[in-house]
Amino acid sequence: MSQKIRERLLVIGFGPVAASLIEGLLPGLADGLFTLDVVSTEEHAAYNRVLLAEVAAGATPAGHLGMIDPLRLAEAGVGLHLGESVLRVDRSRRLVFLDSGRTLAYDRLVFATGARPVVPTLNGLDFAPHAEANLPAGVMALRTLEDAAALNHVLVSGGRVLVLGGGILGIEAALAMAEAGHRPVLVHHGPAPLGRAVDPDGGMLLARSLRAAGVEVVSGVRATAVRRNPAGFTALATEDHGEIAGDALLLSCGVRARTELAAGCGLKVGRGIQTNEHLVADTENRVFALGDCAEVAGAAPAGLLAPGWAQAAWLADFLLKHRAPAPDEPSRPLDPGTAAPVQGASNVLMLKGQGLELVVAGNVMAGPWDGGRARVSVFADPQAGQYLKLVTEDEVLTGFLAIGLPRTGAELVLAFERGSALPQDRSTLLRLDDPGMPESLAAASADDQLCRCTGATHGQVARAVEEGCGTVAEVGSACRAGTGCGGCRGKIEAMLRVSVPA
Repeated sequence: MSQKIRERLLVIGFGPVAASLIEGLLPGLADGLFTLDVVSTEEHAAYNRVLLAEVAAGATPAGHLGMIDPLRLAEAGVGLHLGESVLRVDRSRRLVFLDSGRTLAYDRLVFATGARPVVPTLNGLDFAPHAEANLPAGVMALRTLEDAAALNHVLVSGGRVLVLGGGILGIEAALAMAEAGHRPVLVHHGPAPLGRAVDPDGGMLLARSLRAAGVEVVSGVRATAVRRNPAGFTALATEDHGEIAGDALLLSCGVRARTELAAGCGLKVGRGIQTNEHLVADTENRVFALGDCAEVAGAAPAGLLAPGWAQAAWLADFLLKHRAPAPDEPSRPLDPGTAAPVQGASNVLMLKGQGLELVVAGNVMAGPWDGGRARVSVFADPQAGQYLKLVTEDEVLTGFLAIGLPRTGAELVLAFERGSALPQDRSTLLRLDDPGMPESLAAASADDQLCRCTGATHGQVARAVEEGCGTVAEVGSACRAGTGCGGCRGKIEAMLRVSVPA
């Protein structure tokens, strides 16, 4: 490529994953390798959506969620097109058409369009799966700062909020509201929250723990419609529980990848924009997709920050090292030896808030009397709010659920991710939560994950501390640990008190 012609990079979307990609591309922008434009329908720069429930509950200021400085990007030469939507992509001419009437050209295009909330098929709701929902007043999905502000308005006025959905996001939102002194109502279809992840007994204890934390739980609900008056939402109509009254309805029924732009320009889509293992979505190696909108090598979008950030780091490095052909030249195939990004993502699920600590991984639906290869061990003390279930095959942990046993749960996460064998006497694990016991039977290694949201390891945090970081915020700036849900802040604070070698 001629030194006088700079490659034109264009990113559609400006969430946390896109922000990480842009940060990684800044050295190339400074060296004049390319121009960089970013288009986002939101008027805000990338922010941490994980903490939106805390913003809505009034526990965290909205300004604390920012993940990148738009002024710094503009000064670096990034073309920021905030509050603008892409109408269509013309791949044959390599043009992107905006709703403002402007047109942007590209040599390489990155889709980072993320995911939109799933709107359930209830009477009174527009549930078009491939368009932004037009929700009535008082009905919202907690995906944007505007959603958080609308929910906060209801809460500060003393309104009753119904949360529809018993998954992790709905529970976390309800707990955040309860911790701020509100009385949310968690409404869900199954017999207990997290029904796809926890077994029936664990689900019963989870429901009891949520009620003790201040969350009203209504299980086994078949919702049919939303009720409204001229002022907005008034009730959720159900088949078997009548009408459940409320002042707002928070939808937490999952997310769906935004793929319509990609489909409209001829790219293959399924559960996301389909790419190969190198995040390439077209046959010319000019179009890429990553994060929540990407179905990479047949794997559904993970819906987590850590894998998206890993993809962003890989793609930034790739784009810095591999120049695109000039606009009038054909694209070249990728070098067969090009290493693909690591797509591994932990399937450990954690829930923490209002005195409730739960961690679950793998399949815990087997029973102790089922027979077969699995060995199942169960401990339950409902009055103490404690429950432990272990599922092993050949002494190796394949699934576990721990409620109210934080140190035991932390130990089991390490064993699960390492594929370690458990002690022959399973009851020894319970002793970890005895205040008189040592912290751990096996210390975490440098490569073990400390931050579940970002994938930051114990070693990365230890290096940040050794290099002079003195606060959780400084550690977060250095390696992103603690910048997600905040569940690892206690571990980081402990490492700050006692420096741990990397």
